[in-house]
Amino acid sequence: MNPVYIALIAHDDKKDDMVDLVRRMKDHLTDRPLVATNTTGTLLERETGLTITRMLSGPMGGDLQIGALVATGQVAAMVFLRDPLTAHPHEPDIAALMKACDTHNVPLATNVATAEMILKHLPAAG
Repeated sequence: MNPVYIALIAHDDKKDDMVDLVRRMKDHLTDRPLVATNTTGTLLERETGLTITRMLSGPMGGDLQIGALVATGQVAAMVFLRDPLTAHPHEPDIAALMKACDTHNVPLATNVATAEMILKHLPAAG
């Protein structure tokens, strides 16, 4: 059976927030399969020591790869820390991922407060 991931994506200006979130929530994430876009995943592995399955970087289609995982039932929850004020054209767009999450009833957090609530209340992996 394919793993059911927690997906982690962050716009450039939110990567530090993602690292801080994952550090604080490490106990909730340690035994879960994690997937991220390449740049975010590389940073999280380096800064937290967690194992992350890395897709392509966002500009190269990693967000679309994660969207496909959502569509095939392989994502339990998604954290997409987006920068609503200064997102750059090369960064992943949340619209398609939000549509996939809504279509497949996958919880999606776009800010740290919501991410903490979702991650604390996910059922155990298994």
